[in-house]
Amino acid sequence: MTPHDPRHYVRRVVLPSGKTIEVVYFEDQQATAPPAAAAGPGAAPADESVSELHVCGSCASTLVYPTEWEEAGMTHWEVTLRCPNCEWSGTGIFEQELVERFDEELDRGTEALVRDLKRLAHANMEDEIERFCTALADGHIVPEDF
Repeated sequence: MTPHDPRHYVRRVVLPSGKTIEVVYFEDQQATAPPAAAAGPGAAPADESVSELHVCGSCASTLVYPTEWEEAGMTHWEVTLRCPNCEWSGTGIFEQELVERFDEELDRGTEALVRDLKRLAHANMEDEIERFCTALADGHIVPEDF
C-alpha cells in the first residue's frame, strides 16, 4: 500500500506515559459507534452526559483520576475513573475531545503538586539548615560527630 492509499489511515496517539505511537486503521474495519459504557454498579455514564471527567458525579469532588484507559475505537477512549473523596469508581467510553480536556486537567494538577512539593522541600531544607546552624553555634556538633 502507498502512503496515500484510501483503504487505511494513520493516527498518531499520545499515551498517558507520554510516548507517541502511530495506529494504522484499515478500511475493512467498520467505523461503528463505540460500545456502550460498562454496565453494572459504578459504571460511568456515556460521554454525552458527562461534561468533565475530573468532576465526580457522586460527590462533585474535582479530584477524580484515571486508573486505566485505552483506545476504544477511532475517536473514543475507555477510561476507568476513581474518586478519592467518596471512593466511587467506574468505567465508561468517552470522546477524544473530552479525554483530551481531562488529560490537560491532569497536567495542571500535576504541575500544582510539583510546585507544592518544591515549596515544601525548600521550607524543610531551610528548617534543617537553621537547626544545624543553631546546633553548631551552641556547640552541640563537634568534630567527633563526623
